[in-house]
Amino acid sequence: MRHRINEQVVLFCLPKGGPDGPIAPYLHSFAQSLSEQGYSHCYLRRQVMLAACFSRWLKHRGVRPHDINSEHPSRYLRCRYRERQAAEGDAGALDHLIAFLRARGVIQEKKRSTPPPMPTERCAQAYQQYLRQDRALAKATIINYVPFISDFLKDRFGAGPVKLSSLRAVEVIRFVQSRARRLHVKRAKLMTTALRSFFQYARLRGEVTLDLAAAVPVVASWSMASIPRAIAPDQTKRLLASIDRKTAAGRRDYAILLLLARLGLRSGEVASLELDDVDWSAGQLSVRGKGGRKTQLPLPSEVGKAIAEYLRRGRPQCASRRVFLRTKAPIQALQGAGGVGSMVRHRLIRARVTAPTYGAHQFRHGLASDMLRHGASLAEIGAVLGHHHPDTTRIYTKIDLKALQTLAQPWPGRL
Repeated sequence: MRHRINEQVVLFCLPKGGPDGPIAPYLHSFAQSLSEQGYSHCYLRRQVMLAACFSRWLKHRGVRPHDINSEHPSRYLRCRYRERQAAEGDAGALDHLIAFLRARGVIQEKKRSTPPPMPTERCAQAYQQYLRQDRALAKATIINYVPFISDFLKDRFGAGPVKLSSLRAVEVIRFVQSRARRLHVKRAKLMTTALRSFFQYARLRGEVTLDLAAAVPVVASWSMASIPRAIAPDQTKRLLASIDRKTAAGRRDYAILLLLARLGLRSGEVASLELDDVDWSAGQLSVRGKGGRKTQLPLPSEVGKAIAEYLRRGRPQCASRRVFLRTKAPIQALQGAGGVGSMVRHRLIRARVTAPTYGAHQFRHGLASDMLRHGASLAEIGAVLGHHHPDTTRIYTKIDLKALQTLAQPWPGRL
């Protein structure tokens, strides 16, 4: 719960003699900002007292508010450590203060002169802008594509000018062959996809006349070579049972794990859920999938109850509209798929559950496997998982080992 900060609390946090120095007028609003982020009174007091001491240090050195820069905190801490024992977290506390003052316009970071971008960087940036504005591709796709293109351009042109018209198919083939040896098959296939996209873009702009996209080699791989690593139903049950739902963190994590296990959501889809995505009257959930596509899924009563319990008795007060928030200050939305994945790993280790992986995607595979075992068709599984191509769902046919065993022929002769 957020604490309401008043003048008495701030004065209590200050060292003897009261606030002084160039930062003194901003200490109250700084304390209020920390409180709104969910920090405790104990932590808040420490930060405000450190900020007050820093302010006095600045005054003694004649530093005015607009002259404060990011180098002053480190200089102050060196002086502070000579006089007293270093306290863990002092540097982070002053980082909070500098960020606060900068956001309020009290101090301005001096602009550093940056060298102009290299020709290869300008070319990659133009391609990135094309993907974002003209193609409207997902952010994750752009992040995956552009580094491959930057690598290719630097390999071919170095620090010199970029002349795409001079490219030849043999150079493209040589680059793919050299890089593919170092990459996992999936990353290598992603690299070739990015290169084809870039050469199509270059041809569209008229910078390339040859069809270099057709010259990009195909990365050899067996279709559906691996079996999806799916968590077993009993492992999921044991994990859910291990969570203490009397705590705010437990209620949040229980609701997230149910979304992963019962609806097969991706970790990024769970992290991006917003309060308006839950239609309580219709019992539906609106999910943002790959490419920004939105899908309406039925909300099972078990999952709905878990989310409602978290919203009523676990979710901190916060301006964010995201459903799932951090449990510790600063209170804000979970940091994307990584935040969900980190929670899953922590819970699996803590519960000592023997699972195929420590990731969140195994629950998606587990749901598909369980549906297949109970007679669901591939079309039904694909609809639940949000697959847009049947081939994506076909890989789950390899999981039904019992059904596959009925097709096996007996080995001829005696062993």
